[in-house]
Amino acid sequence: MKKIILTVAAVFALTFANAQDKKESTGEGFSNGDLYLTGTVGFNSTKVGDFKADGWELSPGVGYFIADNLAIEGKLNIMGGKNYEDVFNDGDLYEVKTTGFGIAAGVKYFWTPASKFSLSIGGNLSYDSVKRDITGLGDSTSKIIGVNVPLGMNYFVSDDFALTAEWGGFGYSSNDNGGNGADKTTSFNLGVDLSAINFGVIYKL
Repeated sequence: MKKIILTVAAVFALTFANAQDKKESTGEGFSNGDLYLTGTVGFNSTKVGDFKADGWELSPGVGYFIADNLAIEGKLNIMGGKNYEDVFNDGDLYEVKTTGFGIAAGVKYFWTPASKFSLSIGGNLSYDSVKRDITGLGDSTSKIIGVNVPLGMNYFVSDDFALTAEWGGFGYSSNDNGGNGADKTTSFNLGVDLSAINFGVIYKL
């Protein structure tokens, strides 16, 4: 995992160094050669019986436009939360705390990128390591590989800053459920509610 993180960091640093020679774009919007920093945050809260469950996710990243409408993007994923599960199907709920860390990389296609307002669709591959700690029963760490097709919109509030919102869209994931002989879980999902929307900012360098 450390090697993966160091490799991603090296790629980000190289991209940043190469982008210093890019042409200067002026005004709001994006263009070929633009380098940007981005960060999104998501939070959800639900009621499980008499208990309250919640979760959060923070995703800082960097992107670079390789064409007028196309950007490559890499992100780090940091997540956590608390849930309640009927582990043994006997009606008793156990508190489950989760913490996780991962990386994601992919591409984004933008409609009207040079405008104040733009829409985007992306495709990315992610790898997450998520630890589940069940009160009184111990913990386990799952490795999750995912493919996601997020939809996004961006609105520039100045020449350099934009507000962004990203909807989870269509996704596929494979979870080893902690390994050690556990059956893998594969799933397809389509985020259709507000809990699948993350909000953030973009800073164009």
